[in-house]
Amino acid sequence: MARLLIVDDGKNIRRHLATYFERRGYQVSTAASALEALAMQSAEPGYDVILTDYRMAEMNGLELLREVRRRDAGAIVILMTAYATVPNAVAALKAGAYDYLTKPFSLEHVAQVVERALELRRLRSQNRRWLDRTETQPWLESRDDEMNRLLRMARQLAVTAEPILIVGERGVGKKVLARQIHRWSGRRDKPLVVADCEGFPEELLDRELFGAESPAASGDGGERPGLVDAAEGGSLLLEKVESLGAMPQNRLLRLIKHSTFERQGGVATVAADIRLLLDSTVELRERVTAKQFHPDLYHHLSAAILRIPPLRSRPEDILPLAEHILSSPALMAGRRRSLSPAAAARLVRYQWPGNVRELRSVLERAALLSDKDTLDLEHLPEVVLRGPAADGTAMLTTTMNELERDHIMHVIATTASLEEAAEKLGINPATLWRKRKRYGIG
Repeated sequence: MARLLIVDDGKNIRRHLATYFERRGYQVSTAASALEALAMQSAEPGYDVILTDYRMAEMNGLELLREVRRRDAGAIVILMTAYATVPNAVAALKAGAYDYLTKPFSLEHVAQVVERALELRRLRSQNRRWLDRTETQPWLESRDDEMNRLLRMARQLAVTAEPILIVGERGVGKKVLARQIHRWSGRRDKPLVVADCEGFPEELLDRELFGAESPAASGDGGERPGLVDAAEGGSLLLEKVESLGAMPQNRLLRLIKHSTFERQGGVATVAADIRLLLDSTVELRERVTAKQFHPDLYHHLSAAILRIPPLRSRPEDILPLAEHILSSPALMAGRRRSLSPAAAARLVRYQWPGNVRELRSVLERAALLSDKDTLDLEHLPEVVLRGPAADGTAMLTTTMNELERDHIMHVIATTASLEEAAEKLGINPATLWRKRKRYGIG
């Protein structure tokens, strides 16, 4: 049940709004002043939306907004006023207001705005849960000079506002580095929102990123916030940006150049305060040459590129990484795991075409198969014991798919629903549905 706080020094409007939203299933609290609202927020934090009047005695709505956001940077506040002016509206939006409503308004319109705000909160919460599930402190030490130079550059770039493009093979740790850049940045207390650009039709991805503002696109005749909205004040990570079609590329270029965008089907220009992080598994300049990537967009991204070296080029990092993975709470399950000398030697000799992701999958599989504290050669998959195929790719594709299929089957078998399985796997239910179909899992 969504929690709503209504702040207004007018008793009738407080009662009118409270009755309306309670009938719609909200848990509603009311305050007759900004100071009372702040006291309530301190005593019972966690309101989903705060709906406040602008003109009040002692402390006005804008001052309340700033204080609420100082205490909780993720708070969603909507201002109401009968004395609307452009400067006041601009000041409110700059201070972080979700919206600015002019009285008189219909209850249906207020409800639409509140519901859009809740959808934005849901998107942020969904990404926060994803981060929490994968929040194991990343291993960001290295014995490799090239990797250490990259980490130093990443820390320097983190405090700038420039978009950062992270390039590397699949499984090399691009998302891990992007998350750490967000932590190093001045936006660390705001959301990091993740969008996978691969596997979506162009129009659907455009809607997911920028939202929609038409009955055909949103289904309800109102606005539908997108992931750019959800990342407001924080960072937006676009994974596999090489998969973007022409339309999203053009809109992304505008977002980078002007910090503005329009929703799908809309005409209003929306300002955005976000930091863009992008990753790619290919060199985008090759896509520019092939006329598959916008040259101006690449120009804006090429100023800050981080290229992560593959794991096979830094074998001295394999065992420290393995130890870090084995010490994660998900794998320990109350017991300390270690590698036998023979298993450790085999891991170092293997070429790891799938990089860190493959190493993690191999260790997860070994931990599932073993009831011992020490993982030995018998717990390693055949591909690691034999080494990669001669061409370095064919055997990896088959084996990694088998590893992923086995892991998905195990998680599904140990959870009560597909939604719970998807959450445990760190993917959304739609992605899990597609993977079940691909692997023929019933």
